[in-house]
Amino acid sequence: MVGRDSLQPDLFGLPDNPDGGTPERFQPLAERMRPRNLDDLCGQEHLAGKEGPLRGFLGGERLPSMIFWGPPGSGKTTLAEICARALHYRFEQLSAIDAGVKEVRKALDGARQSARSGLRTILFIDEIHRFNKAQQDTLLHAIEQGLIILVGATTENPSFEINAALLSRMQVYVLKQLSGSDIEAVIRRALECDTLLKERHVVIEDLPFLLQFAGGDARKALNALEAAVALADPGSRAVSVTRAMLERALQHKAPIYDKGGEAHYDTISAFIKSMRGSDPDAALFWLARMIEGGEDPLFIARRMVIFASEDIGNADPFALSLAVSVFQAVQMIGLPEARINLAHGVTYLAASPKSNASYEGINEAMRAAGSFQDAAVPLHLCNASTSLMKTMGYGEGYRYPHHYPGHFVEQHYFPEGMQPHSFYRPSDEGREKTLGERLRRLWTERYRS
Repeated sequence: MVGRDSLQPDLFGLPDNPDGGTPERFQPLAERMRPRNLDDLCGQEHLAGKEGPLRGFLGGERLPSMIFWGPPGSGKTTLAEICARALHYRFEQLSAIDAGVKEVRKALDGARQSARSGLRTILFIDEIHRFNKAQQDTLLHAIEQGLIILVGATTENPSFEINAALLSRMQVYVLKQLSGSDIEAVIRRALECDTLLKERHVVIEDLPFLLQFAGGDARKALNALEAAVALADPGSRAVSVTRAMLERALQHKAPIYDKGGEAHYDTISAFIKSMRGSDPDAALFWLARMIEGGEDPLFIARRMVIFASEDIGNADPFALSLAVSVFQAVQMIGLPEARINLAHGVTYLAASPKSNASYEGINEAMRAAGSFQDAAVPLHLCNASTSLMKTMGYGEGYRYPHHYPGHFVEQHYFPEGMQPHSFYRPSDEGREKTLGERLRRLWTERYRS
């Protein structure tokens, strides 16, 4: 990375200074240090390195519409700007947070005007996952016509948030969280190249603390450095950024949890896997992380209801009742007290015996149902609702189990032409062991050990 060395506006819509005239010293450090080409970029070697697709696109002077999916501060906006500069394309930027259909159409009108003069447009939409379906649909025709090259940036999994029609027209490239060495390179380059930092002779005394705080976010690291330097005595000839200065400037590290972002999916996954692994302590930790991060408690409770049937099932049939009760309690109580209800349910579910036999059974049955979807229901299992249906044999031959010893009689319950199959295979865990023993007694051929 290097500092920007010109105060002239960029011809392609990328001014070196906001509004083409704001002095460089008024720009945030992260903006002053934004890379201008792929060689200046730290990290993302898989995309921007010698064999990376972006370098190939720029070398061939052709660029597809793309979505950059990655964590904050990983370089999504920077890559879009680099592509525009390298190809001499006009660059139009929108934020899905405050832009709507009107703003998108205005941007497309600007692209048409530029196209008439032979200038192509990259339309960059930050936080593109925040666009609703109607807003996303306004972009489809423009992409198909080649009016724009759309580059979207998102911190969320595109397959969850971008509609299929738009996603099919774009390439998805995953940006990785920057490593500690990447962030260190960003910081050292800032110290060496930024005019304002060099004027103050800035030295960082506790680099590991700054790297830990940044958590792979280059923008966060540079903003933190700038905030700490701002606290230094303006009259000092040299600024030594100590841990005390960083702690004073930053106060504390907020939890890295975006309830609408990738952390949302990763954390709920860790939460479910901890309960599945019968580790109530780890499950409580992830529960606390979600609560602290502002996760919707009803979302957590819903996942617990699913878990009770998917991972415990008949090993403890009460687990589902408890999970439903927790959900209802969370609805009635709300946070912060509802955390107690959630913890009650989580510890029970995590400590319960486990069986996914019901879950595996329905999945296997669904596959079989697809293969035998045209198989007829045997007449003896049909209801004879009318006299005509009775004369046609509906219900004939059905044996009512309650009329037999043990309330059971062996008969064929599967479709015509389909052999009986044991989709449900009870485990030997908890209450399910008793169910398995009974089924093996009743259906000896199907449930032979």
